[in-house]
Amino acid sequence: MSDSKSQTKSTDLRAAGPRFGGGHGIGRPVEKAADFWGTARKLFALLGPDRFKMVLASLFSIAAVACVVAGPKVMALATNKLAEGIALIMRAQLTGAETLPSIDFDYIGRIALILIGLYCLGALLAYIQQTLTVTVTQDLVRTLRRMVSEKLDRLPLSFFDTQTYGEILSKITIDADLISTNLQQAMSQTMTSLFTLIGIIIMMFTISWKLALVSLIAVPGSILVTALIAPRSQKFFADQQARLGDLNGQIEENFAGHIIVKAFNREEANIERFGKTNEDLYGSAWKAQFMSSIIMPLIHFISNVQYVVIVVYAAILSAAGQLPIGDILAFIQYIQQFGQPIQQVAQIANVIQGTIAAAERVFNLLDEPEETPDALKPAQLSAPRGLVEFDDVDFDYVETNPLIRDLTLTAKPGQTVAIVGPTGAGKTTLVNLLMRFYDLNSGQIRVDGVNTADMNRHDVRKLFGMVLQDTWLFNGTIAENIAYGREGATREEIEAAAKAAFADHFIRTLPQGYDTILAEDGSNLSVGQRQLLTIARAILADSPIMILDEATSSVDTRTERLIQEAMNRLTEGRTSFVIAHRLSTIRDADLILVMDKGRVVESGTHDELLASDGFYAELYNSQFSQEAEAA
Repeated sequence: MSDSKSQTKSTDLRAAGPRFGGGHGIGRPVEKAADFWGTARKLFALLGPDRFKMVLASLFSIAAVACVVAGPKVMALATNKLAEGIALIMRAQLTGAETLPSIDFDYIGRIALILIGLYCLGALLAYIQQTLTVTVTQDLVRTLRRMVSEKLDRLPLSFFDTQTYGEILSKITIDADLISTNLQQAMSQTMTSLFTLIGIIIMMFTISWKLALVSLIAVPGSILVTALIAPRSQKFFADQQARLGDLNGQIEENFAGHIIVKAFNREEANIERFGKTNEDLYGSAWKAQFMSSIIMPLIHFISNVQYVVIVVYAAILSAAGQLPIGDILAFIQYIQQFGQPIQQVAQIANVIQGTIAAAERVFNLLDEPEETPDALKPAQLSAPRGLVEFDDVDFDYVETNPLIRDLTLTAKPGQTVAIVGPTGAGKTTLVNLLMRFYDLNSGQIRVDGVNTADMNRHDVRKLFGMVLQDTWLFNGTIAENIAYGREGATREEIEAAAKAAFADHFIRTLPQGYDTILAEDGSNLSVGQRQLLTIARAILADSPIMILDEATSSVDTRTERLIQEAMNRLTEGRTSFVIAHRLSTIRDADLILVMDKGRVVESGTHDELLASDGFYAELYNSQFSQEAEAA
């Protein structure tokens, strides 16, 4: 369609590309939500009946962590008993006792069985907790996807006019997948890490409060290192992502326009441009990775120093008889486990930020204003004849830019009404208003005397069949694409529609005929063939009113005549609105409406308008002279 509100959209999926630094490690840049807590509350509200499962998952997580955390402490009992027995034997040997005491292996064996039981129970509880968490998160994301899908069906066309397809796809796919993956990770690891951290600290204090205090001294140091380095690495990662976007954009441009690149001998220039961007990306990526990678070595250094201090201090306490050897070994195990939940909590903080940011974008979509609701008791048309009336219609896309003013016209049943005018005159807008893609500012559009605003939108759109200049075919068989015009159509009806549209012959020449699978957007067919299929689809729909966006400008003369004849068959006996680009094709129209700046400035038949020597005559003569020059 050639109009100020063309529905052509950018399918640049770079808009749907990753928004995060490619991982969840410390130092990765993470997009932050504008309203973190508000979005988090909305997300939590979606849990609904699954909240009980989340409570259960938390309880199972606490129990699983308790089993694992208790392990070293239980092991310490066996170690102390073993060390105690060895010490008694050594003491007896030194004193020359005739009978040596024995080690209580029965006790140690019981402790070993208890330990195995604890770990098995912990694994089982963790499995149940993980199963519950996965169920809850997947239920939530399924609900979110369903809400988005239903929301898109309720959004007005004006929303899609202001959004790229890439941005919408990003919210449905990438953001939803990000929520699914990250939420599952966050919910599972948050519970496990926090409970593990709390459990380890408690167990450490039960063993020795002195050693526990010493071990906690290293925590501020790790936090300080992360706080100092992470912001710097985030800036480098942000720069890396920006340059990566530039690089991907260049690659996409070069592949999409490779014919133009070769035609104008721009290969060397593109290679040079790509090389510079690649070098810039290398510099940013190197700095980002370096700054991010030095955090963990520094934290490990602090942990190792802490480990040495604890071991020395523990040895002093043991030598003084204040701490058994088994407790020392258990404490060292806790120290080794202590750093992992801290790191996980730091990573989860980034994951949660990214999850809430993604959820916020999805909720922003769900909060978009919807179409005005249909009437509670919509009007019905039992046997539509095709009388269409515009009565003093006003409409604008933007309040400050009026488009259609005081439009009044009548299309009688069976008439072919051609709509002509320069680009931006309002031709396509007229079609959008007929289909109730937009609501009027004022005035009425009536079909057979019934105001379409009083009808259900679904019923209004059933009145119209459409053949647009930009053909739309989906990935499926030819038969399925034609049958899209009417649900439940039989194979005989599909083939009859194809014959009426002069498409049957070329369809049967294809390897699988009507069962030929079309590529995306029907790219394995010619422009003319695709157009004939859309006409067959409209014929099968058998709507009383037709809207035709003349689609012969990109085809050869023979195909143009074929499409024109198919359109004539399609409009026979129906009220038809034809958006005309080649004025020579609408000479036989019953009524020609000449639009300019949203108003009908002239109307009449072809001969009448030429005789009046007005705006239409100027358009026609200008186009005729251009075609003569081109010939």
